[in-house]
Amino acid sequence: MSFWQRLLGKKPSPSPDRVQTAPLDPGILTRAPAAQASRRIRIGAAQSTGMERNHNEDSLFYLSGSSEGQERLPEFGLFVVADGMGGHRAGEVASSISVRTVARKLTSDTILRLFDMDQPEDAPSLQELVREALEAANATVVDRVPGGGTTLTAAVWLGGQVTIGHVGDSRAYIVSQEGTRVITRDHSLVQRLVELEQLTEEEAALHPQRNVLWNAIGQGANLKVDVASHPVPQGGYMLLCSDGLWGTVSDAEIQQTVLSAADPQSACDQLVQAANAAGGPDNITVILVYFPVE
Repeated sequence: MSFWQRLLGKKPSPSPDRVQTAPLDPGILTRAPAAQASRRIRIGAAQSTGMERNHNEDSLFYLSGSSEGQERLPEFGLFVVADGMGGHRAGEVASSISVRTVARKLTSDTILRLFDMDQPEDAPSLQELVREALEAANATVVDRVPGGGTTLTAAVWLGGQVTIGHVGDSRAYIVSQEGTRVITRDHSLVQRLVELEQLTEEEAALHPQRNVLWNAIGQGANLKVDVASHPVPQGGYMLLCSDGLWGTVSDAEIQQTVLSAADPQSACDQLVQAANAAGGPDNITVILVYFPVE
């Protein structure tokens, strides 16, 4: 069994409430060469300061690749969105540091190790590595940016699976013809009230404290990291975004825009334009990944 198969083959850790982790079919871990060679994702990304802010506290990172040859590796990708918070520009520093920390650690521990000639027999699971990367980001922000904090949502795509680590209220979605489905849970006070059935979703969307978080990178040692794995949405999209998008543009408009756009980059540009047209009260960050049908 190869290194990447061992990464994906470990038993997943429990998922948080309301986040669905679909069981993975072992068949997705091995593909015929022709199918693997023809499988190519498409990526778009866009940002805006918004209409009411004077600087950008969001950060993003994405990387993807593939290889061909006798020992073909799976296609892979890393996608990260962070939304900083804190006065005196601490938010933008916190988001930037956290994204760089997660990108460096996950690139080193997962992607670069795919190319090692001598690979470890007992590697940690991908979920464990994702959790460790977000915990490392938290420790770095606590140390370097006192008073700063950030959300962070990171997705590692490897083979037929996407593993997502999440803290805060940036979001990951699956977008398809069937609808728009949030696959992360907001770590906000109003979401807690929704889960306790003290608020409806409609009331939460208008609540004056809807952006108050109980969990964020940089806010101390009691960090909670949600980690979940999902099969890639064949013929569909994965969307990562800050609340500058989802807090302004409805799920229905997100779906319509994504599915009608000529390509992911055009969709991202249009989503940012829609958020700004709706008032643009916050920074806006979007990454969109299309996974073709095999």
